[in-house]
Formats: sequence, C-alpha cells, structure tokens
Amino acid sequence: MARADASQQTVMEHHRTQVLATMRALELIDAQAESMLFNVRLGVLRSSATQRHGATRWVRETNGALTVDVVDLHPNLLTDEWSDYAQFVLFHEFLHVLGHRAHDSAFRTLERSWPDRGASQQGKAFTHARRMARATWHWVCTSCDQRFPRQRRGGGRYLCRTCRTVLVDERVQDIQ
Repeated sequence: MARADASQQTVMEHHRTQVLATMRALELIDAQAESMLFNVRLGVLRSSATQRHGATRWVRETNGALTVDVVDLHPNLLTDEWSDYAQFVLFHEFLHVLGHRAHDSAFRTLERSWPDRGASQQGKAFTHARRMARATWHWVCTSCDQRFPRQRRGGGRYLCRTCRTVLVDERVQDIQ
C-alpha cells in the first residue's frame, strides 16, 4: 500500500467534506454515521492500478468482527480533472464502510442516489486513461482501426472484438 503525501491527504480531506455534506443532504447518514466516516483513515492505491479506483480495506479483530482499516483512492483521482469522479468513488467506498459490503441491488440503489450522474459514469474513461498511460503497446485492428492499449505484445494471437481481424502490435513511442 502506498502512502499519501501531504497534498494528496489535503485533497482527500476536501473530498471527504464534500461527500459527507452530500450524504447528509440525501439523508443517507445520521450524526453517528457521519462521525464514523469522518474518522475513517484515507490512503492511496498504488499508481500502477488500472482496474481499481478505490478500495475499502478491512481488518478482522480477534473476536472475528470486521472493522475498517482504511479507504484508499487511486492517486490519479486526486487531480482537478478527476475531482468529481473521485468524490463519487469515495461515496461508493463510504457505502461499503456503512455496512453495504456486497455490490447487490440494495447497494446499487444507494449508489444511484449520488446526484452528479456525469461523475458516476466516468469509471470507464478513468480506466481507459490509466491503461493508456501505462501502455507500451497498442494492439491495432487494420480493418476498423480500433486500438487496445496493452503492456505486452500480442504477437498476432488476438482478434478484434468487433470485426474478428487479427490485431497487429504497434509500439506506443512509434505512434506518437
């Protein structure tokens, strides 16, 4: 687990304040839940993560009970560009902290209560941006020109999802 630096911690605390205010306005939390969420430790994921945008980490106590250890956010969310999405991810993780551990229909209903619909839809764009930042290869379809960012060569072993053409490897620095 990576450690948040002072500027990242400041941004996360700002997001916490915003998310708690929104959760209060939506009447999703009472004073006791707000106090608990205010005291949850915040951290950052490794910057190499592409699929995971946030995580709630739990610790099993000696009596078998689970308690929250830390809520981690991806460090690249802590920029102005991804600020709205970062707040949605923190809201998502806070729902887990409140006891909704599974991504079931009840959880998804609560998650949909987040007022910024645009922010809640940015997950795919963030994942794509992370993959593009880490990619050293693009697997390219010569028929439809779709590009799939990857860290390894495909070696002609993979087909385009759309037109079933064999994908060709292009090194990222050759493209730019």
